[in-house]
Amino acid sequence: MIDVFNPADGSRVGQAPELGVAEVRAAIDRTCAAFPGWSGKLARERAELLRGWFERMRADRHVFAELMVRENGKCLAEALGEIDYGLGFIEWYAEEGKRIYGDIIPSHAEHAEVLVFKAPAGPTAAITPWNFPFMMIARKVATALAAGCTMIIKPSELTPLTAYRMLDYARQAGIGPGVFEMVTGDPRAIGELFTGDPRIRKLSFTGSTAVGKLLAAACGNDLKKMTLELGGNAPFIVFDDADVDKTATQLVMAKLRNSGQVCISPNRIYVHAAIHDRFVAALAAKVAAIPVDQGLREGFVVGPLINQAGIDKVAALVDDATRRGGRIVLGGKRHARGGLFYEPTVLAGLDDGMDIAHTEIFGPVFAIYRFDTEDEVVRRANQSEYGLVAYAFTRDLGRALRLSRHIEAGMVILNSGSVGTASVPFGGVKHSGYGREGSHYGIEEYVEVKYVLLAGLDQ
Repeated sequence: MIDVFNPADGSRVGQAPELGVAEVRAAIDRTCAAFPGWSGKLARERAELLRGWFERMRADRHVFAELMVRENGKCLAEALGEIDYGLGFIEWYAEEGKRIYGDIIPSHAEHAEVLVFKAPAGPTAAITPWNFPFMMIARKVATALAAGCTMIIKPSELTPLTAYRMLDYARQAGIGPGVFEMVTGDPRAIGELFTGDPRIRKLSFTGSTAVGKLLAAACGNDLKKMTLELGGNAPFIVFDDADVDKTATQLVMAKLRNSGQVCISPNRIYVHAAIHDRFVAALAAKVAAIPVDQGLREGFVVGPLINQAGIDKVAALVDDATRRGGRIVLGGKRHARGGLFYEPTVLAGLDDGMDIAHTEIFGPVFAIYRFDTEDEVVRRANQSEYGLVAYAFTRDLGRALRLSRHIEAGMVILNSGSVGTASVPFGGVKHSGYGREGSHYGIEEYVEVKYVLLAGLDQ
């Protein structure tokens, strides 16, 4: 069995099965065997089953939230928000599956029709991370099942308990074995089984760029379809015409979700020189007011990092930045609570040559850089190998439109710290991956376009 621990206090939350190769292969077999029956259902039949899953989990959202707090460490308010976010995908795709439309194209031949169908891609697999143990699974499974695909999931071994509870509720809703399968165990072995089986026609992965590249190379052998949502290094640009107080509030909200352990978390905070000092002071005051605590207390808190490797990485980045001239405005060390808690930290006086400028921090650290011109900050924002999301705050409409065109990211968020909802396409460019999740674009990742020429209609 795999032991699951609470990152807030180290207590054991529960256990998940550590499956062997034969057991994983058997689950893949069930996924493939279930595909003809599931893809053959009417879209409204699949929608009704997804809706039943949605309703059952929504009724017990507090049960899911409390479990998630214990195995993940995020606070209860965030856990409830994640569940509502994830439920939104199930609700959305229960309906979107009814709208996978084809086309009739004007024929190029006499007495013939040209038809275009969108067929389910086939049995699919997904690998999900620990930082959103409910939403990631809801988003991937709902999309695949709505499109008529079956799916086998490997959740993170750090947070499998929420995942298995989701599977249990799916079974209660009538989503049977094979249609939605789940396996836990050795990540490398499971990944090799997923990528090496030619019957699996699509793999969706959310995680690090390094692992994503390995999976992409392995999937190339069978030319599997892929959706990759990988690392990020999000710029957050504050121009001199931005409202300092409101922008700082949005930044705190965006940065401290899940204690900064989010792929879309602002990583490089560029502040115009004209308002730099005022903005840093306002930000530090807001960050200092947020408590650090275990997640089951009321209200928003900054919780622990997920494991020892996570907190060691954050500490090393902060130490490197301060050794090389960065200034600690707030925090800058492990929290007095001990364990995996790190103080919410504001760093200023940073430059682009520091390690922290090129590394996804994944912790509660605000890394602030000064800039002078629009051209300069766009160039600096784009010099990263990543391109998942970028944020910018300005009241200049022309500038906002220029930024939306010139910043190299799959998502550009203007005057807001909020990114996702079920109705918009989520995904990146460059080393942040490819493919989209959410919206009608997301379901296109799970279908194949089939052209049919129907000739001889005069016979």
